[in-house]
Amino acid sequence: MEVSGILVAAHELKAPLCLIRQLTLALSVASDATAKQRLQNQLVEVSERALRQVNDLAKIARLEDGLFTTEPVSVRGVCESVLHEILPLFQFERRSLRATYSNKTRLAATNRELLYSIIYNFCVNAVRYSDAKSSSQLSVADHNGCIRVSVRDFGPALPTKIWQDLRTGQLIQPTAIAMRPGSSGLGLYISTQFARHLHAHLGAVRHRDGTSFYIDLPISKQAALPF
Repeated sequence: MEVSGILVAAHELKAPLCLIRQLTLALSVASDATAKQRLQNQLVEVSERALRQVNDLAKIARLEDGLFTTEPVSVRGVCESVLHEILPLFQFERRSLRATYSNKTRLAATNRELLYSIIYNFCVNAVRYSDAKSSSQLSVADHNGCIRVSVRDFGPALPTKIWQDLRTGQLIQPTAIAMRPGSSGLGLYISTQFARHLHAHLGAVRHRDGTSFYIDLPISKQAALPF
């Protein structure tokens, strides 16, 4: 990661650390039990997200060590694990997320840990760029000989330059997305690095009212596992 990318990553991690400090100070003076519980829930949420980002950045440094090998993985199983973790966040933010599975292929040749992080980043993005009137959607479908996992949000349009960089695999460092306030591009950068390691294609479909981020995974040649 270049120096500019490191600065973006540091800025992205600084925000949750400052918020944790503020929440801790607020918790120390809160007297109402309901308020305390709400602050505690926020502390856990922010801490978990910050820890996940740190872990993901550490994984990038370890990709070339061969520690993340590919194997037959149930894509639906990974998605359901992510949903189990992320749905409370959607509920806390008064957002909704629904999942649809229309793929016939059950297994992808991928790494479960890295795929989990990619889908999780897509979903966190959907929490940030949706509202109470719109329902984000996670979908898994067969697409051009691959398994496509896609998460639809309802945020501002994705800039053409970033969309093109995703298409061509040229997103090589975190890039702030000016049209999406608060986005440093760190999660998208992490996801593209993981996708490249998995020999998968990560891209986006732009809509009039949002974006669908997706990853196309190679299908495993091993026989499908029954559900």
